[in-house]
Amino acid sequence: MIKFEKFELDNGLKVIVHQDKSTPLACINILYDVGARDESPEQTGFAHLFEHLMFGGSVNIPNYDEPLQRVGGENNAFTTNDITNYHLTLPSENLETGFWLESDRMLSLAFSEKSLEVQRNVVIEEFKQRYLNQPYGDVWLLLRPMAYKVHPYRWDTIGKEISHIENARIEDVKSFFRRFYCPNNAILVVAGNVTTSEVRALAEKWFGNIPKGPENKRKLPAEPLQTEARSLTVERDVPANAIYKAYHMCARMDEEYYATDLLSDILSQGNSCRLHNSLIKDKQLFSDIQAYVLGDFEKGLFVVSGKLSAGVTMEQADAGIKRELEKLQGELVTENELTRVKNKIEASHTFGEMDVLNKSTNLAIAELLDEASMINKEIERYQAVTSEKIKEQARIIFRDENCSTLYYKAKKN
Repeated sequence: MIKFEKFELDNGLKVIVHQDKSTPLACINILYDVGARDESPEQTGFAHLFEHLMFGGSVNIPNYDEPLQRVGGENNAFTTNDITNYHLTLPSENLETGFWLESDRMLSLAFSEKSLEVQRNVVIEEFKQRYLNQPYGDVWLLLRPMAYKVHPYRWDTIGKEISHIENARIEDVKSFFRRFYCPNNAILVVAGNVTTSEVRALAEKWFGNIPKGPENKRKLPAEPLQTEARSLTVERDVPANAIYKAYHMCARMDEEYYATDLLSDILSQGNSCRLHNSLIKDKQLFSDIQAYVLGDFEKGLFVVSGKLSAGVTMEQADAGIKRELEKLQGELVTENELTRVKNKIEASHTFGEMDVLNKSTNLAIAELLDEASMINKEIERYQAVTSEKIKEQARIIFRDENCSTLYYKAKKN
């Protein structure tokens, strides 16, 4: 059980404090309620570009990393289709340095043509290296727009195309910043060797005077029900043929999410799982195969993907996957199988709670999704899943007309 206290500043900044005296460290986590889904279809990749721009210096602190490193701290960030998250960890006696750094970039990020140009080039290089010039790198650039036709999940966090980043103007960037990177659109979590009174004083001192931003009411288009099987075949310079099957599934806060997540573990968690036993060990159709949920906040995707063994045709591999999915639709998983995956989830959850960074990130996400206390109910929700619920989700999800399949072929030399 993770204990925490919560309060809110007058400008709308939500603050959560988790005290952990077993560590000499403190972690400051700031989650901004903005992701790739909040971008304009004509200007994609902005949330990810901002993840980089936020390290480009603020008005009073031209170099973000230097003062943090001087006090023994480190930092990082990540962007998803739903959120942007920044975190830093430092010795708890230097906590105020972290508040100073984070508040200054929320209040007054340094917008300059030079900073934009530097970070733009970094992102363009990342687009080329990770998505265009890496084997299987463009999978999500192909799969997302096939699975989604109207919802903004149809583009990846890196953006639809390089030109959107190349053409980003300073005015567009400033407007995006003013709309989303403000106290009432953020959740601040401080975890570690700290007290609530200390965090409250520092939050008021460093964040209290930052003005509120606009209220962001999301009105995203709902993705229509997929009613026909979709497929795309591409040829690339890769070492092996691969298949990617994306099925529409529920949203992160839907009750069915827990059964769906366990369903993916039954298929591909560990070497005793179904896909490994059947399709790698027994039938030798794949050299590697996995099933996973993306965990998107809105209605997301359940993905089965694998690299084919030499000599296996796409038809054989595809049929092998379908057979395994049909078994889950027709028969109940055993109690042993279900208990095994539940125990693994519980162990992973418990192990994750030992790290202040994990705790701070998970508290922020829980607060955004519903309420921070949700973090203490997750295991209970997984434990409540029955074999009948697993079978029900398999029947709802694993339908041909609910699937988008990418056949990724290796070029013949």
